[in-house]
Amino acid sequence: MVFTKGADAEDKGKIFSINCSKRKGIAKTSASKANLIEDFGLEGDGHGGPGLRQVSLLAIESIKRQSECPKAKKKGILLGPGDFAENITTEGLNLTQLKIGNRLKIRNDIILEISKIGKECHRYCTIYKKLGDCIMPREGIFAKVTRGGEVAIADEIEVVKNV
Repeated sequence: MVFTKGADAEDKGKIFSINCSKRKGIAKTSASKANLIEDFGLEGDGHGGPGLRQVSLLAIESIKRQSECPKAKKKGILLGPGDFAENITTEGLNLTQLKIGNRLKIRNDIILEISKIGKECHRYCTIYKKLGDCIMPREGIFAKVTRGGEVAIADEIEVVKNV
C-alpha cells in the first residue's frame, strides 16, 4: 500500500462519530454504526444520493477549534459532532491536506474518494448565524462512496493512493 503524503498530513486516524439525519438543514444525531452505500452515501441520511457530496467529513479538531472561538465562549455555545451536518467526524486525520481524488480506506473494505473540498454556505447556516463564522466551508470535505460497507465509531480511517 502506498500512502499519500502532504505537508504535515496525518495519514491515519479514526472515526470519532457517525452522524445522520433524515432531513437537510438540521444538525445530525450520532449513531454507533451505519451503512455506507456505494454511489449513494450514508443509508437513511437526507444528503444521500448520487453526485459529489455523498458523504461529508469534518475533523473533531476543527470542531474543537470553532468551539474555542471567543464568540462561542462568550455565548456559551458548545459545538460537537453532527452540529455541522457532517456524516463522519474524524480524529487524528488532517482532512485539510487532502486533495480531490485522494482516497480514504475505512477498515479494510470501505473506500471513499474525495470529490469536493469545502462547501458553499447556504444563506448562512445555523452556526454562522450564532457565531458569524462556520468552518465547514473551509475545513469540511466531501467524498463519493466507491466501495460501501458497515462503518462504526473507532474504525481506522487512512489515506491511501492505491487500493
